[in-house]
Amino acid sequence: MKKRTGRSINFKLLGRGILLVLLVLSLVFVSGCGQTASTQTVELKLAHFFPATHPVETQLIQPWAKAIGEATEGRVKVTSYSGNTLMQADAVYDGVVQGSADLGLSCFSYNRGSFPVSEVFELPGIKYANSKVASKVAWDGIRQLNPKEVQDTKLMMVFATGPGDLYTKVPINTLEDLKGTEIRATGLSAKTLKNLGAIPVAMAQSEAYESLLKGVVKGNLGPIEVLQGWKQAEVTQYITRTPFLYNNLFYITMNQGKWNSLGSNDQKAIEAVNEKFFEEVAIGLWDKQNEAALKYAVDEKGMKVINLTQEEEDKCISLVKPVQEDFVVQMNQNGLQGQEILDTVKNISDKYNKEY
Repeated sequence: MKKRTGRSINFKLLGRGILLVLLVLSLVFVSGCGQTASTQTVELKLAHFFPATHPVETQLIQPWAKAIGEATEGRVKVTSYSGNTLMQADAVYDGVVQGSADLGLSCFSYNRGSFPVSEVFELPGIKYANSKVASKVAWDGIRQLNPKEVQDTKLMMVFATGPGDLYTKVPINTLEDLKGTEIRATGLSAKTLKNLGAIPVAMAQSEAYESLLKGVVKGNLGPIEVLQGWKQAEVTQYITRTPFLYNNLFYITMNQGKWNSLGSNDQKAIEAVNEKFFEEVAIGLWDKQNEAALKYAVDEKGMKVINLTQEEEDKCISLVKPVQEDFVVQMNQNGLQGQEILDTVKNISDKYNKEY
């Protein structure tokens, strides 16, 4: 009896030992699998139209991508496809929505009518002292208004060129000089120029140089940086200052599904990187470029600067006022508070114009 009892106790101990070993092995296996999953790299393709040498790529995108990699300990890697190599500028937003690109940088104005509320930031007649003001107004405004049109992606940031001017092959001293002149423009800028009597021709900035060279258009409306960054000082001769006509808004956005697939810690890390680069790089990117480009265009390329008389400025502002009024009407027709949206942006711009 004692032997049978002893043998029974040994079997029980052996069984418990086996269970313990199996439990330890299962924990090691699960732990190992969890570690492998957490160290996998998520690779994100970013599409944009700027050249590889442009400050947007060299000063913003590349350092931003590197910072994301570091902040996520290598779990998220951003690869930039510049110069339309992945997709054309006007296809970027839809490409991100559909997942053809994970991230995209482009202009809202390249898809006229697709971002109706966001057009408020590009309305003529709203003055921005510089790109810092325009960028802060746009990012604050979009977060306050939260328009439905941008809720199908995860916005990383928006930033703006700030005021822009006319760059032409012929001198524009008066409104009469502008009438019938073909000018490259997109979005609301095209509508603005039409009100002034010009002939707007829609095309991406990447197409403007060739069109100016061949005479397809006789000028461009945009930030001064295009004279150097896009080499347009080589194909234009005159700069007519028109800061009340222009502001262009850029976005960096991410496919919503891809964003949702990231862990919460990585999402928080990326958002912190976004905020840092928005404040320290993006908002002032065009101010630096504009200053350098103006000096380059005048000193090295011999471009002539034309300042409109106050009378001519007043005429221009009067002619473009209906663009603001049309915006309010269109918003109201879409069931939105057009005047409230416009007033919100004007109030934010007043705030930041004083600050910057």
